[in-house]
Amino acid sequence: MNIIGIVCEYNPFHKGHAWQMEASRAALGTDSFVVCVMSGDYVQRGEAAVFSKFARAEAACRCGADLVFELSLPWALSSAEGFARGSVYMLAALGCTHLCFGSEHGKTDELELLARCLSEPDIIKRIKDRMRKDPRLSFASARQALLEEEIGDTAELLEKPNNILAVEYLKAIVQMKLPLLPHTVERRGSGHDQCGDGELRSASELREMLRTCGEPGAHIPEAAMEVFHREIKLGRSVLGGRESELVLLSRLRMLGESAFTCLPDGGDGAGRRLFKSVRYCGSLDEIYETAVSRRIPQARVRRMCLGAALGLDGSMAAGLPPYARLLAAGQRGRELLRDMEHVATIPVVTKPASVKHIGAEAEQVFALGASAHDMYTLLYARREDRIAGQDWRTGPKIV
Repeated sequence: MNIIGIVCEYNPFHKGHAWQMEASRAALGTDSFVVCVMSGDYVQRGEAAVFSKFARAEAACRCGADLVFELSLPWALSSAEGFARGSVYMLAALGCTHLCFGSEHGKTDELELLARCLSEPDIIKRIKDRMRKDPRLSFASARQALLEEEIGDTAELLEKPNNILAVEYLKAIVQMKLPLLPHTVERRGSGHDQCGDGELRSASELREMLRTCGEPGAHIPEAAMEVFHREIKLGRSVLGGRESELVLLSRLRMLGESAFTCLPDGGDGAGRRLFKSVRYCGSLDEIYETAVSRRIPQARVRRMCLGAALGLDGSMAAGLPPYARLLAAGQRGRELLRDMEHVATIPVVTKPASVKHIGAEAEQVFALGASAHDMYTLLYARREDRIAGQDWRTGPKIV
C-alpha cells in the first residue's frame, strides 16, 4: 500500500490542490493514502493564513486527504530550504512511501539532476565565492550563472517558483538519504501569484477574491467552501488590513536589536537592517521596502518580521521537527493512524498536553506555535474566539 506524502499550505485549499491528490492517486494507486504536512497559522511567504490551521486541515480532509499534520512554526517560517527540509523529513518519519509535488516542469529526472548538483559542497562553495567577488550578485543569480555553466539549459528550470521548491524537496531526500520516492505532477491553471481565467486559479488570486468580497466558490471544492463559509460567518477569517498590521507593528516596536539579529535569516547584516527599518517606518509596506536589498528579497524580510514578532531564533529551525502534531483525519486516515503510531520514527501528537512528555525541545516548539495561535486569534471578530491558550486545548478534527 502506497502512502503519498504532500507538503502544503492550502491557503486556501482549492481545486488545483484537489486535482494534485487525484492525479497522484491515479499514478500510484487509487487506494493510496494521502498524508499532508501543512503550515500552521502563518505561512512561508511571511503572512497570516486566511483561515486557521484547524479549518484548512478540515477542508483538506473533506476533499481527499486522509491525515493532515502541522509543520511547526520554525520550519513553516523558514527559507525554502528549511521549509522543505523540515516537512520532507516529517513525511519520511511518518512512514510515507512517496513524495508528491507540483512543478511547472512536470518531470522528475531533470529536477533530480539539479537537486544532486546543488547538494555538492563544491558547487555551494563556488556560488558563495562568486557572491564574494561580485557584491551585486544575489544567491539566486549566482546559482543560476554557475549551473548554466555546469549543466546548460536545465538550469533554466530554476526560473519557475514551483520548480525551485521541488528541487528543495529533492535536495532534502538526497542530503538526508530519506526512503521517499519522488513523483511530480505538472502544475495546472494560473501560475504562482498570477491571475488566470480558467477553473483552476492560484491561491494568491483566491486570497485576493476573499479580501475584496469576491466569491471564490467556483474555484474551491464545495466541501472545502462549506468549511470556509462557516469560518467567515463566525468572523474567523484573517484577511489582513489595518488591525492585522497594528498587531504586528506593536509587537515589533517592543523588541530590541538582538531579537532581529538572532533570527534564522538575520545574518549578513539583515537583522540589523530590519531593526532600523522597524524603528523609523510607520507601516509594514514601508518596512518591507526599506529593509530589502539586492541580497535581501522582500519574502525574506516578511518572514523575518513575523519570526521576530513570534519569538523565533536561529537555533530552532537548524534542527528537525521533534514531533508530528495531527490537525485532522478522515475515516481512512484513522485506520492508518493506528498503524502509524507504531511505526513512525517521530512522536505523533494527537493530544496537545502529551507534548510535555516528549521532551523540553518539543514543549518549546509547541509553546511557540501556541503563542503564535494566540496572536492569530486576536484578529477574530468574537471575543470568545480570542481567548488565549486554545492551541493547548484543541484536538484533531475527525471528518
